[in-house]
Amino acid sequence: MQKRFMAIWFRHLTTDWLTLRKPELKVLPFVFTAPERNRVIITAANPVAETRGVYSGMAAADAKAITTNLQVLDHIPGKEVKLLRQLGLWCIRYTPVVVIDLPDSLVLDISGCAHLWGGERAYLKEIVNKLRASGYDARAAIADTVGTAWAVARFGKTTPIIESGMQAQALLNLPPAALRLEPFILEKLQKLGFSTIKSFMQIPRSVLRRRFGEGFLLRLAQALGVEDEIIKPLIPPVPYTERLPCLEPVRTAKAIEIAIQKLLEGLCSRLQAEGKGIRKAVLKCYRTDGKMVQAGISTNRGSHSVSHLFKLFELQVNKIEPALGIELFLLEAPKVEDIDLLQEKLWAGNPGLQDTALAELLDRIATKVGPERIRRYLPAEHYWPERSIKPAASLSETPATKWRTDRLRPLRLLGRPEPVEVMALLPDYPPKVFTYKGRRHVVEKADGPERIEREWWRDKGEHRDYYTVEDSEGGRYWLFRLGHYDAAPEWYLHGFFA
Repeated sequence: MQKRFMAIWFRHLTTDWLTLRKPELKVLPFVFTAPERNRVIITAANPVAETRGVYSGMAAADAKAITTNLQVLDHIPGKEVKLLRQLGLWCIRYTPVVVIDLPDSLVLDISGCAHLWGGERAYLKEIVNKLRASGYDARAAIADTVGTAWAVARFGKTTPIIESGMQAQALLNLPPAALRLEPFILEKLQKLGFSTIKSFMQIPRSVLRRRFGEGFLLRLAQALGVEDEIIKPLIPPVPYTERLPCLEPVRTAKAIEIAIQKLLEGLCSRLQAEGKGIRKAVLKCYRTDGKMVQAGISTNRGSHSVSHLFKLFELQVNKIEPALGIELFLLEAPKVEDIDLLQEKLWAGNPGLQDTALAELLDRIATKVGPERIRRYLPAEHYWPERSIKPAASLSETPATKWRTDRLRPLRLLGRPEPVEVMALLPDYPPKVFTYKGRRHVVEKADGPERIEREWWRDKGEHRDYYTVEDSEGGRYWLFRLGHYDAAPEWYLHGFFA
């Protein structure tokens, strides 16, 4: 079979990614920059910036001089690799062999694949149109060799599909940069007046080797197909799945539970051998009527305990409608994590968040009420109370700082302070009466004030003077006055004590 390759060039890879995250930047010129040899160099520019004469490799100072309102952002190291890996994994649906070609392209070995989409032209159009629809400015070309496909994708002006055996003709009118040569070799070629590949194609190899080195001849031979090019394909993550076909269609809840038990035993045995645990699992049930129903679970900590995971699925069985019967069960674990292999005897007497029983209890509660209803918070280094906590990603996450215990804080803190109407006897005195949501509270006891300054490096504004008050019904509240006392002070309720 004749080898065929597709090269996909993402002309604005990182800037397209940021535009997708921040659509307001689509109409603004912006660039990514990084320090290089005592200068700040542009590593990527979006299309708007390029239309104003800004390009990759230009000094950031020069770019600012020739364009107005240029947004300058720091280059994110390793971002290209992550983006190309994600795009490459997406492309595996079109071919099993995908190669990451840094800094901004992918190479696909499409040998024997294009006919499934109606030919190479329809195949190329399908991939490019979907990439562009997802927000990435992509160009692609197909040829017998990686080098020719790479060259035509970037510099071709006629057709993106090069017929088999026609790579030499496709390269003749392209610039030397199309051969993926080193910058110092391109500089030599420019000084000697070689503006196209055909200008040196007929020069003897010995002369070219003496002048430009062996690497130059290798790139030319690879593009022409004289030398094979070794590629390292992208290896997708191994899917953690288990299948269970049924001899007879399954209709009862008990039979579904037996199927889940068998699937979990097979999957957990594999995970246990690899030292991994399930964080998210999905059970897919394929019915005889051609439809598929599914149920999913998630855990707070990786687990390969069959009994624990079965209890979570057991709560979901009543949601599975078998109809005329289920003929195939498929259990997938799209999210797993490495876990410590703790001995059973160590679990007892291990109190606190590391207690496995606690994690399993939370999993069962989350399955019933929803994981979004269970929250854990960690302390954060901020003065402002609403910024002094942050949500924890898991039970195993440890705090970077300690909880502050020298000051009394409410059990329930509002995410945003709510305004109240307050009457105080004298300036700087605690409230005597306050009205919250139309209800009047008479203050019997009060403590304070505690002044909390605003974080001036984040925003500007007044400080807060906090008071802990108790009303005539025994309710305890956390109130504050914004700024110094004046004719019409602003008061807010920020929390409730137990």
